[in-house]
Amino acid sequence: MHRFSTPWGDLDLTRYPAEPREQLRAWDAADDYLLRHLAENPPAPGGTTVVLGDRWGALATALAERRPVQVSDSFLGQQATRANLRRIGAEDRVRLLSPQDTRAEPPERVDLLLVRVPRNLALLEDQLHALSPAVHRDTVVVGTGMVTEIHTSTLALFERILGPTVTSLAVRKARLIHCTPDPDLPRTPGPWPLRYALPDGIGPMSGRTVTNHAGVFCADRLDLGTRLLLAHLPRREGPDRVIDLGCGNGVVGTAAAVANPDSDVLFTDESYQAVASAEATFRDNADAATAAEFLVADAATGVPAGSADLVLNNPPFHSHRATSDSSARRMFATARAALRPGGELWVVGNRHLGYHVRLRRLFGNCEVVASDPKFVVLRAVRRPPRG
Repeated sequence: MHRFSTPWGDLDLTRYPAEPREQLRAWDAADDYLLRHLAENPPAPGGTTVVLGDRWGALATALAERRPVQVSDSFLGQQATRANLRRIGAEDRVRLLSPQDTRAEPPERVDLLLVRVPRNLALLEDQLHALSPAVHRDTVVVGTGMVTEIHTSTLALFERILGPTVTSLAVRKARLIHCTPDPDLPRTPGPWPLRYALPDGIGPMSGRTVTNHAGVFCADRLDLGTRLLLAHLPRREGPDRVIDLGCGNGVVGTAAAVANPDSDVLFTDESYQAVASAEATFRDNADAATAAEFLVADAATGVPAGSADLVLNNPPFHSHRATSDSSARRMFATARAALRPGGELWVVGNRHLGYHVRLRRLFGNCEVVASDPKFVVLRAVRRPPRG
């Protein structure tokens, strides 16, 4: 836990899940810059405040008195926000929504729009399109991000969707974005979700179509690691319980379902956009009789212990812009707990990440199934308990 000094008092904030050894904070200079700007230039009281992309709830927690709506694609980010709000007794003051919620039921009016620029500009584009009908001429729009996150393309998105946009001077390597809404701009539909056909030579999903909502990893193409895993998926028959862990657009779990229609597949990811993509990909490709579940969650937490036969995983190694193996470690540990004795975890990752070391430590075994100069597919088996 780290203390964040805001213009309205100090806050003790954590990421989620909170890890005592983790040195990454739940806020950065961009969050601080935005809050200090609002303190010096207070918006009119009342009205509807919407906070986009608030990574760990620093903005929503600091502004809880305004009763904002926080829109986040991250389940972990929402859990962090809940924990941080609970710490100040303000859990009921912030409404937490996902991009899927705002797509289905966009707010009628937005009076203050605060945007923490996401790493993925496609997600920003999709969210601005969803909210633009609710933005009016008097809406105050302020974005924030580190200088490495705000590019000409970022400003162009605000300009094209909302109105004229300028940036501030940099302070502690952070900038603000100021946008003046222009209600007369033509309202054009956003390009998301995006669908594309997969290449040949990748097993059961060859030539099939996948669906990608904005913000999903490699939303416009099949990444090389997943391609390697798809080409070497285990051949199984019968009523397997399969988990596509960190499912992204669901191509891996759907491949398992297409190859074995008797399987029962759980697609899970911490991204709401990913799980929505996975469901669309599965519905378009799998046999109607194949059972599937779709779960937004923290890794495989919530999956009954000892219930899975096979877990398929392509873990991320970034937390926003920070390189971290914390997600992979949590995925491996929760996957092991979810597997039956004899159940298998198949992982694809960059060779340099050394996942085999951690898997051997956790499972007591690990073998290389396939590799190329950049990626490796690993298999670990949960051994039956001794005695």
